[in-house]
Amino acid sequence: MKLLLFILFAVTLNMYCQYDGNKFSISVNGVYTTSSKIYLHPDSPDETIRNNSFETGSFYNPAVELRYRPFENVILGLNIDYISKEAGGSYITVYSGIRTVSIEVKDGFKVIPVELSVYYLMPFSTESFKMYFGGGAGYYFGSQIRKFGDADISTTSRKFAYGIQALVGTDFMLFNNVSIRGEMKFRDPQFKVTSRYNKTSIKYNSTVVTLPYNSFDSKINIDGLSFILGLAYHF
Repeated sequence: MKLLLFILFAVTLNMYCQYDGNKFSISVNGVYTTSSKIYLHPDSPDETIRNNSFETGSFYNPAVELRYRPFENVILGLNIDYISKEAGGSYITVYSGIRTVSIEVKDGFKVIPVELSVYYLMPFSTESFKMYFGGGAGYYFGSQIRKFGDADISTTSRKFAYGIQALVGTDFMLFNNVSIRGEMKFRDPQFKVTSRYNKTSIKYNSTVVTLPYNSFDSKINIDGLSFILGLAYHF
């Protein structure tokens, strides 16, 4: 008897988890990620130098996601972010005449993550609150930013970058087809890029400096938790 009551209770709750029969949703989200860094010498034979990273810190970015619910409690999602982050405090060595000097630069990155996820809608969701968890895989398309003086760089090669992510989230239904979405996501993508200076003589603080090399490697790592707040339209 208790088992029958439990099954009836679960089925009754599940009736409220269907987003009023809507199969699709699209959301516009704001994302806050707690940590990121760049490894400036990823191919160094010295392990200490190779593992030394420049912390670029936390950042905010926009994102959009399209979701489709093929089954009662299963949702598929395609998410795209746009991330751009830079920070001062990194230094490089250049030539100023016959002397070598160390100058401060801004290092950073641009990344466009494209992630495909599967979500499970929890059976204890209510008519107003939809709780879910899920995960998936993503491809990360990115490049490095480096700014100082009138320097300009371009990406000459990038290695295929992929990763996995896991998240928990909720939709609070404002109306039958509009919800506020809150999520917490963990992902740890990292990828290597090779960049090239478009010129070797740079004007820096009214002085012309010369670069000792015209290309460099780096590894970008976005390793923090992401907290997401957005508005979703269900149709």
